[in-house]
Amino acid sequence: MKIFEPEWWPILLGLLVLYTPTLYTLSNDLWTTEEQLHGPIILVLAIWLISRKWQLIIETKTSKLYSIYGWIICIISLMLYMIGRTQQIIAFEVSSFILMLAAILLIKRGGIALKIMWFPLFFMLFMIPLPGTIVTTLTMPMKMAVSNVTENILYWADYPIARNGVVLQIGKYQLLVADACAGLQTLLTLEALGLFYLNVTRHTSIFRNAMLAILVVPISFIANVIRVISLTLITYYYGDEAGQGFLHGFAGIVLFLSALVLILGIDALLQFIFNKRIVNHG
Repeated sequence: MKIFEPEWWPILLGLLVLYTPTLYTLSNDLWTTEEQLHGPIILVLAIWLISRKWQLIIETKTSKLYSIYGWIICIISLMLYMIGRTQQIIAFEVSSFILMLAAILLIKRGGIALKIMWFPLFFMLFMIPLPGTIVTTLTMPMKMAVSNVTENILYWADYPIARNGVVLQIGKYQLLVADACAGLQTLLTLEALGLFYLNVTRHTSIFRNAMLAILVVPISFIANVIRVISLTLITYYYGDEAGQGFLHGFAGIVLFLSALVLILGIDALLQFIFNKRIVNHG
Protein backbone atom coordinates (compact mmCIF):
# COMPACT_ATOMS: atom_id res chain seq x y z
CA MET A 1 0.00 0.00 0.00
CA LYS A 2 1.14 3.52 -0.73
CA ILE A 3 0.44 4.52 2.83
CA PHE A 4 3.64 2.70 3.81
CA GLU A 5 5.96 4.62 1.46
CA PRO A 6 9.50 4.75 2.92
CA GLU A 7 9.57 8.58 3.01
CA TRP A 8 7.03 8.62 5.86
CA TRP A 9 8.71 6.09 8.14
CA PRO A 10 11.42 8.43 9.54
CA ILE A 11 8.71 11.04 10.22
CA LEU A 12 6.53 8.52 12.03
CA LEU A 13 9.51 7.30 14.05
CA GLY A 14 10.42 10.88 14.99
CA LEU A 15 6.87 11.61 16.15
CA LEU A 16 6.84 8.45 18.27
CA VAL A 17 10.18 9.29 19.88
CA LEU A 18 9.18 12.88 20.55
CA TYR A 19 5.61 12.45 21.77
CA THR A 20 5.51 9.00 23.38
CA PRO A 21 6.54 10.59 26.73
CA THR A 22 3.63 13.03 26.35
CA LEU A 23 1.17 10.20 25.69
CA TYR A 24 2.59 8.29 28.64
CA THR A 25 2.10 11.31 30.91
CA LEU A 26 -1.46 11.83 29.68
CA SER A 27 -2.33 8.13 30.08
CA ASN A 28 -1.10 8.03 33.66
CA ASP A 29 -2.31 11.43 34.80
CA LEU A 30 -4.79 13.67 33.01
CA TRP A 31 -6.64 10.98 31.05
CA THR A 32 -7.32 9.04 34.26
CA THR A 33 -9.50 11.89 35.60
CA GLU A 34 -13.21 11.92 34.86
CA GLU A 35 -13.02 15.44 33.39
CA GLN A 36 -10.50 14.38 30.73
CA LEU A 37 -11.66 10.86 29.87
CA HIS A 38 -12.60 12.16 26.43
CA GLY A 39 -8.92 12.78 25.58
CA PRO A 40 -8.00 9.30 24.27
CA ILE A 41 -11.36 9.06 22.49
CA ILE A 42 -10.67 12.32 20.65
CA LEU A 43 -7.18 11.08 19.70
CA VAL A 44 -8.43 7.74 18.37
CA LEU A 45 -11.22 9.39 16.37
CA ALA A 46 -8.79 11.97 14.97
CA ILE A 47 -6.38 9.23 13.85
CA TRP A 48 -9.32 7.47 12.20
CA LEU A 49 -10.29 10.67 10.39
CA ILE A 50 -6.71 11.12 9.22
CA SER A 51 -6.55 7.53 7.95
CA ARG A 52 -9.71 8.09 5.90
CA LYS A 53 -8.06 10.91 3.98
CA TRP A 54 -4.47 9.71 4.02
CA GLN A 55 -4.63 8.32 0.49
CA LEU A 56 -5.42 11.84 -0.74
CA ILE A 57 -2.25 13.08 0.99
CA ILE A 58 -0.20 10.35 -0.66
CA GLU A 59 -1.59 11.32 -4.07
CA THR A 60 -0.99 15.05 -3.51
CA LYS A 61 2.08 16.36 -5.30
CA THR A 62 4.89 17.79 -3.20
CA SER A 63 4.77 21.58 -3.03
CA LYS A 64 7.60 23.81 -1.81
CA LEU A 65 5.43 26.94 -1.85
CA TYR A 66 4.38 26.63 1.80
CA SER A 67 7.38 24.70 3.12
CA ILE A 68 8.91 27.82 4.72
CA TYR A 69 5.73 28.30 6.75
CA GLY A 70 5.89 24.65 7.69
CA TRP A 71 9.42 25.02 9.06
CA ILE A 72 8.40 28.13 11.03
CA ILE A 73 5.48 26.21 12.58
CA CYS A 74 7.83 23.28 13.24
CA ILE A 75 10.21 25.52 15.20
CA ILE A 76 7.34 27.04 17.19
CA SER A 77 6.06 23.53 17.90
CA LEU A 78 9.46 22.37 19.19
CA MET A 79 9.71 25.45 21.42
CA LEU A 80 6.25 24.75 22.86
CA TYR A 81 7.24 21.14 23.44
CA MET A 82 10.45 22.05 25.27
CA ILE A 83 8.66 24.59 27.48
CA GLY A 84 5.80 22.20 28.18
CA ARG A 85 8.08 19.26 28.94
CA THR A 86 10.50 21.13 31.18
CA GLN A 87 7.83 23.16 32.98
CA GLN A 88 5.27 20.34 33.08
CA ILE A 89 2.64 22.26 31.12
CA ILE A 90 0.78 19.45 29.39
CA ALA A 91 -1.39 21.87 27.36
CA PHE A 92 1.79 23.10 25.62
CA GLU A 93 2.84 19.54 24.79
CA VAL A 94 -0.54 18.64 23.30
CA SER A 95 -0.61 21.91 21.33
CA SER A 96 2.90 21.15 20.10
CA PHE A 97 1.77 17.76 18.77
CA ILE A 98 -1.07 19.31 16.75
CA LEU A 99 1.17 22.06 15.37
CA MET A 100 3.84 19.52 14.47
CA LEU A 101 1.37 17.52 12.41
CA ALA A 102 0.35 20.70 10.58
CA ALA A 103 4.01 21.60 10.00
CA ILE A 104 4.79 18.15 8.55
CA LEU A 105 1.85 18.39 6.14
CA LEU A 106 2.99 21.83 4.95
CA ILE A 107 6.60 20.76 4.54
CA LYS A 108 5.83 17.48 2.75
CA ARG A 109 2.77 18.32 0.65
CA GLY A 110 2.02 22.03 0.98
CA GLY A 111 -1.16 23.97 1.63
CA ILE A 112 -3.41 21.49 -0.17
CA ALA A 113 -2.54 18.80 2.39
CA LEU A 114 -3.38 21.14 5.24
CA LYS A 115 -6.69 21.93 3.59
CA ILE A 116 -7.46 18.21 3.29
CA MET A 117 -6.62 17.53 6.94
CA TRP A 118 -7.96 20.70 8.54
CA PHE A 119 -10.84 19.01 10.39
CA PRO A 120 -8.85 16.20 12.09
CA LEU A 121 -6.33 18.81 13.28
CA PHE A 122 -9.12 21.12 14.47
CA PHE A 123 -10.84 18.15 16.14
CA MET A 124 -7.69 17.41 18.15
CA LEU A 125 -7.89 20.87 19.72
CA PHE A 126 -10.54 19.39 22.04
CA MET A 127 -7.75 17.33 23.64
CA ILE A 128 -6.03 20.46 24.95
CA PRO A 129 -6.84 20.90 28.67
CA LEU A 130 -8.09 24.39 29.50
CA PRO A 131 -6.67 26.44 32.40
CA GLY A 132 -8.36 25.64 35.70
CA THR A 133 -9.45 29.25 36.33
CA ILE A 134 -11.36 29.41 33.05
CA VAL A 135 -13.00 26.03 33.65
CA THR A 136 -14.02 26.96 37.19
CA THR A 137 -15.42 30.36 36.19
CA LEU A 138 -17.53 29.04 33.32
CA THR A 139 -18.52 25.77 34.96
CA MET A 140 -20.23 27.15 38.09
CA PRO A 141 -23.24 28.74 36.26
CA MET A 142 -23.68 25.50 34.29
CA LYS A 143 -23.65 23.39 37.47
CA MET A 144 -26.16 25.72 39.11
CA ALA A 145 -28.51 25.47 36.13
CA VAL A 146 -28.24 21.67 35.89
CA SER A 147 -28.78 21.32 39.64
CA ASN A 148 -31.83 23.58 39.53
CA VAL A 149 -33.45 21.72 36.62
CA THR A 150 -32.69 18.34 38.23
CA GLU A 151 -34.31 19.45 41.50
CA ASN A 152 -37.43 20.71 39.76
CA ILE A 153 -37.88 17.58 37.63
CA LEU A 154 -37.46 15.19 40.56
CA TYR A 155 -39.64 17.36 42.83
CA TRP A 156 -42.34 17.29 40.14
CA ALA A 157 -41.94 13.47 40.08
CA ASP A 158 -42.68 13.49 43.84
CA TYR A 159 -39.18 12.62 45.09
CA PRO A 160 -38.03 14.01 48.49
CA ILE A 161 -35.41 16.37 47.09
CA ALA A 162 -34.03 19.78 48.05
CA ARG A 163 -31.11 21.86 46.81
CA ASN A 164 -28.52 24.16 48.35
CA GLY A 165 -26.42 25.67 45.57
CA VAL A 166 -24.94 22.69 43.69
CA VAL A 167 -25.62 20.23 46.54
CA LEU A 168 -28.69 18.02 46.09
CA GLN A 169 -30.35 16.41 49.10
CA ILE A 170 -32.51 13.41 48.22
CA GLY A 171 -33.83 11.35 51.09
CA LYS A 172 -30.96 10.84 53.51
CA TYR A 173 -28.27 11.32 50.84
CA GLN A 174 -26.38 14.42 49.72
CA LEU A 175 -24.86 14.73 46.26
CA LEU A 176 -22.44 17.37 45.07
CA VAL A 177 -22.86 18.15 41.38
CA ALA A 178 -19.20 18.02 40.41
CA ASP A 179 -17.43 19.63 37.45
CA ALA A 180 -17.28 16.28 35.67
CA CYS A 181 -21.07 15.91 35.88
CA ALA A 182 -22.07 19.28 34.47
CA GLY A 183 -18.98 21.25 33.57
CA LEU A 184 -17.36 23.08 30.68
CA GLN A 185 -15.25 20.05 29.72
CA THR A 186 -18.40 17.97 29.31
CA LEU A 187 -19.90 20.65 27.08
CA LEU A 188 -16.76 20.74 24.94
CA THR A 189 -16.68 16.95 24.73
CA LEU A 190 -20.26 16.77 23.50
CA GLU A 191 -19.60 19.64 21.10
CA ALA A 192 -16.69 17.61 19.71
CA LEU A 193 -19.02 14.61 19.39
CA GLY A 194 -21.51 16.74 17.45
CA LEU A 195 -18.85 18.12 15.10
CA PHE A 196 -17.49 14.62 14.53
CA TYR A 197 -20.99 13.44 13.61
CA LEU A 198 -21.38 16.36 11.18
CA ASN A 199 -18.03 15.60 9.56
CA VAL A 200 -18.84 11.93 9.09
CA THR A 201 -22.40 12.43 7.78
CA ARG A 202 -21.44 15.42 5.57
CA HIS A 203 -24.89 16.86 4.93
CA THR A 204 -25.15 19.02 1.81
CA SER A 205 -27.44 21.52 3.54
CA ILE A 206 -25.50 24.37 5.17
CA PHE A 207 -28.62 25.29 7.18
CA ARG A 208 -28.90 21.76 8.55
CA ASN A 209 -25.21 21.61 9.51
CA ALA A 210 -25.29 25.05 11.16
CA MET A 211 -28.46 24.32 13.13
CA LEU A 212 -27.15 20.97 14.35
CA ALA A 213 -23.84 22.54 15.43
CA ILE A 214 -25.69 25.26 17.37
CA LEU A 215 -28.16 22.84 18.95
CA VAL A 216 -25.32 20.70 20.35
CA VAL A 217 -25.09 23.23 23.22
CA PRO A 218 -28.66 22.70 24.52
CA ILE A 219 -28.29 18.98 23.76
CA SER A 220 -25.25 18.95 26.06
CA PHE A 221 -27.26 20.65 28.81
CA ILE A 222 -30.13 18.16 28.51
CA ALA A 223 -27.70 15.21 28.49
CA ASN A 224 -26.04 16.57 31.63
CA VAL A 225 -29.43 16.85 33.34
CA ILE A 226 -30.21 13.22 32.38
CA ARG A 227 -26.87 12.13 33.81
CA VAL A 228 -27.32 13.97 37.13
CA ILE A 229 -30.88 12.65 37.45
CA SER A 230 -29.56 9.12 36.83
CA LEU A 231 -26.87 9.51 39.48
CA THR A 232 -29.36 10.99 41.95
CA LEU A 233 -31.82 8.16 41.50
CA ILE A 234 -29.08 5.51 41.66
CA THR A 235 -27.93 6.97 44.97
CA TYR A 236 -31.49 7.25 46.28
CA TYR A 237 -32.35 3.63 45.52
CA TYR A 238 -28.99 1.87 45.99
CA GLY A 239 -26.95 4.11 48.30
CA ASP A 240 -23.76 6.18 48.17
CA GLU A 241 -21.45 3.31 47.24
CA ALA A 242 -23.47 2.50 44.15
CA GLY A 243 -23.66 6.15 43.13
CA GLN A 244 -19.93 6.74 43.49
CA GLY A 245 -18.80 3.33 42.26
CA PHE A 246 -19.45 1.39 39.11
CA LEU A 247 -22.83 2.96 38.45
CA HIS A 248 -21.19 6.41 38.52
CA GLY A 249 -19.12 5.37 35.54
CA PHE A 250 -22.24 3.96 33.92
CA ALA A 251 -23.87 7.37 34.30
CA GLY A 252 -21.06 8.72 32.12
CA ILE A 253 -22.11 6.24 29.43
CA VAL A 254 -25.69 7.43 29.89
CA LEU A 255 -24.47 10.97 29.22
CA PHE A 256 -22.94 10.13 25.86
CA LEU A 257 -25.70 7.75 24.80
CA SER A 258 -28.41 10.29 25.60
CA ALA A 259 -26.46 13.00 23.77
CA LEU A 260 -26.02 10.74 20.74
CA VAL A 261 -29.72 9.82 20.70
CA LEU A 262 -30.67 13.51 20.94
CA ILE A 263 -28.26 14.42 18.12
CA LEU A 264 -29.67 11.67 15.89
CA GLY A 265 -33.23 12.65 16.77
CA ILE A 266 -32.72 16.36 16.06
CA ASP A 267 -30.85 15.54 12.86
CA ALA A 268 -33.80 13.41 11.72
CA LEU A 269 -36.16 16.29 12.58
CA LEU A 270 -34.02 18.76 10.62
CA GLN A 271 -34.01 16.34 7.69
CA PHE A 272 -37.81 16.19 7.84
CA ILE A 273 -38.04 20.02 7.91
CA PHE A 274 -35.50 20.31 5.09
CA ASN A 275 -37.39 17.79 2.89
CA LYS A 276 -40.69 19.53 3.63
CA ARG A 277 -39.23 22.88 2.53
CA ILE A 278 -38.04 21.29 -0.70
CA VAL A 279 -41.51 19.83 -1.36
CA ASN A 280 -43.24 23.16 -0.59
CA HIS A 281 -40.90 25.11 -2.86
CA GLY A 282 -40.68 22.40 -5.49
